[in-house]
Amino acid sequence: MTVRIDVHQHLFPPPYRDALRAAAVTAAGGRPLPPWSPDAALALMDEAGIAAGVVSVSTPGTGFLDDPSEAAGLARQVNDYGAALVERHPDRFGHFATLPMPDIAASVAEAVRALDTLHADGVVLLANNRGAYLGAEGQDPLFAALDERRAVAFVHPAELPAPEVPGIPPFAADFLLDTSRAAYLLVRNAIVRRYPNIRFILSHAGGFVPYAAHRMAIGMSADTGRSPRDILTDLRGFYFDTALSASPSALPSLLAFARPERILFGSDWPFAPSAAVQYFGAGLHDHLRTTPAGETTGAAIDHDNAAALFPRLARRAVPHRRTDPVAAARAALRNRVARAAVRLVDPTRA
Repeated sequence: MTVRIDVHQHLFPPPYRDALRAAAVTAAGGRPLPPWSPDAALALMDEAGIAAGVVSVSTPGTGFLDDPSEAAGLARQVNDYGAALVERHPDRFGHFATLPMPDIAASVAEAVRALDTLHADGVVLLANNRGAYLGAEGQDPLFAALDERRAVAFVHPAELPAPEVPGIPPFAADFLLDTSRAAYLLVRNAIVRRYPNIRFILSHAGGFVPYAAHRMAIGMSADTGRSPRDILTDLRGFYFDTALSASPSALPSLLAFARPERILFGSDWPFAPSAAVQYFGAGLHDHLRTTPAGETTGAAIDHDNAAALFPRLARRAVPHRRTDPVAAARAALRNRVARAAVRLVDPTRA
């Protein structure tokens, strides 16, 4: 059975869902807010061969609240819930703490509390918060606090600070641009060089970063005078997850650009339904089995690379043994169907 550590999995603590409901927020990224519970998460993880998942709140974070004190209070509630979830299921869950961005002082205070007292596994940083992009000027106190703690920072996209284009749901295209903008600024403004102890994970294979890295490097070089080679080295310094990105077209670009030890498995559940989790999980290994050292690369992406980031989960990430043979047979069948679907929809396969 596959033994995966999933670095891109979401949760909806009851206080967070209540706050969203009170603010009439019913969707994120153009998708309705999905149902979530710890039991449903564990069931999905068992089905998809996920031994442990690091959970985080997705967009809109706390940015939908106009009052900074309310946003800070909600972040504390969310993080207390995440810490309690990990305490109840230490072998199955990790937790990225929510910060009340763009309030830097409040975010520093909550990051320190979450990392030092709650022992969160890192923090989640939206690519933009109310239009303020990650990596822009004025965020140094936060990066200094994260750097001092050698924190993992999970960069997740948010809706662009611009009107939606009719017919294009933000998650389908805008999210990729949002992550790419944040990555660009983190490198362009030398955040990754000045705070080298922060381990940044870019969601969804880094958005457009692997595909457009050389184009980005030329643009940054003309702007800053730095060499394109140095810029590309910095871009390759990110970690990248595979959420919704292990396709026959996106995966080769990611594998060609990213450092092999910095590619991590991500599911994006529950925003990605279980069928999508199975589809992209199957696509990952269907592609890798045709490449040299595919089995080794697959094990690294599924588990080993994340294990180096999260030793606590690595020690506990063991296969969940199914006691129900019927459920196990159904899971195996779903996996075979997902593999067949990957091949069926790929137009490059004759």
